[in-house]
Amino acid sequence: MTQRKTTDPMSMTITTPALLFPAISVLFLAYANRFLAIAKRIRELHDRFNKTRNPLTQKQIESLKQRIRLIIIMQLLAVTGIISCVISIGLMFFNLPQAASYAFSLSMLLIVLSLLTSMRELLISTKALNLELEEISEPKDISPLS
Repeated sequence: MTQRKTTDPMSMTITTPALLFPAISVLFLAYANRFLAIAKRIRELHDRFNKTRNPLTQKQIESLKQRIRLIIIMQLLAVTGIISCVISIGLMFFNLPQAASYAFSLSMLLIVLSLLTSMRELLISTKALNLELEEISEPKDISPLS
């Protein structure tokens, strides 16, 4: 009777954590672009607010402050996820598969938390865009006789 070799479908190799690296670079590019766009918008709104003192502009600035905080959290979670992923590769290299599995699980959790934070920021962004649309669509008091 020959003994059949079974493979554990949950086993991890050193290449498993490496699969996250292409996704991570795209993630950081997206986060950096968001940050730069918001920074530009804050500067524009700051100038507008100093000229007009419009309360709507103040609301938008507050929204952007909150979004900047969320983007920083997103980036910190993603960076920590990458570090955990690299640690899991190192642990696999040193033949510590159980610890590597935990580190990789942690990295995936951190990246998922980063993506969930990104979703939250996106919802705030949508709300801010709706404020802009309200300002544009508000009817102005224009008298036909003036």
